[in-house]
Amino acid sequence: MLAVWWRFREAAPLKLSSDKGKMLKDFVPKSVKIQMVPANILVLTMIMACLVAQYAVYAAKRSDRANTLLGVGLTGLMGLAALNAQSFLWHQSNAGVSKSRYESMFFAVTGTWFVLVIVGVVFTLVTAFRYVGGRTADSEVVASHALFWYILTGISIAVWFVVYVTK
Repeated sequence: MLAVWWRFREAAPLKLSSDKGKMLKDFVPKSVKIQMVPANILVLTMIMACLVAQYAVYAAKRSDRANTLLGVGLTGLMGLAALNAQSFLWHQSNAGVSKSRYESMFFAVTGTWFVLVIVGVVFTLVTAFRYVGGRTADSEVVASHALFWYILTGISIAVWFVVYVTK
């Protein structure tokens, strides 16, 4: 999806910049306003989710039940915070799903990422319930949980760069 996004962006016509010095891609409609502060907070939240997921792995390998659950719980909380930031970005962007190619691709790419984070939050709940249920010797589920959040953070950084930074 990011490759298709990049292709649409590269095929966009050029326009003269406001300072009359550069030619820019005319890809983002004038009605759409993307704020960078919530987008930056979103990606930083995902990086923090990786850190606390790794903390859960560290605690699980040492059979520290309370800190493992703390790490897993904080990972889920960071996932919910990232979902909240993306919802805020959707609300503030003034974009409609079918107004233009940009807006359709914007919701397709960020919506797919949104669903992946929901899957990550559900995986966090499953990991927490398994660990609470007595499978404290099985630290592989906590490690796979952390690996999923690493991959999800990598995807988040790619979406952040392609969708929000390069516009």
